[in-house]
Amino acid sequence: MPRTDRASRVVAAPPEKVFDAFVSPEALQQWLPPEGSTGEFEHFDLRAGGSYRLRLRFESPTGKTTENSDLVHVRIVEVVPGERLVQAVDFESDDPAFAGTMLMTWQASPVPEGSRVQIVAEQVPDGISATDHAAGLASSLENLAAYLAG
Repeated sequence: MPRTDRASRVVAAPPEKVFDAFVSPEALQQWLPPEGSTGEFEHFDLRAGGSYRLRLRFESPTGKTTENSDLVHVRIVEVVPGERLVQAVDFESDDPAFAGTMLMTWQASPVPEGSRVQIVAEQVPDGISATDHAAGLASSLENLAAYLAG
C-alpha cells in the first residue's frame, strides 16, 4: 500500500527566501543532502515541466543506485513562486523495492517566526523505511534552517 511521509519545521526566514532555496541549484546542493551525504547535479532545469538529475553520495553504504550513491531523476510538476514546489521523483535502482514515482511537495507558509516549511512525500517506495525517511527529511530541514540563517 502506498505510504505518505510528512515532515515540517519552522525556519527564521520569509516564505520568499525559503522558496528561493527550493529552486536554486547552489542552495539545494548545500541543504538538501541529509547528514552523511553530498549532492551533485548532473542536469538542472527547474521550471514547471523541467527536470533535474541529482547524485547523492553517502559516507557509509546506504545507496539505492550503488552501494554509496543514489541517482535521482526529478520532474517538476508545479511551481508556485514564493510558496510551493511539487516534484515527481524516481530513483535509479535495480532493486524493485525502490521502483515507482514518489510525489514530493515542498511548501513554505508564513508564521510569526518566519515560515513553516512542510514536506509531503506521497507514494514512497517500499524500499525506503519510514524511520530512515523521517531522519533524512528532518536532516534536510535542519540543513535548510542553517542555510537560511546564513
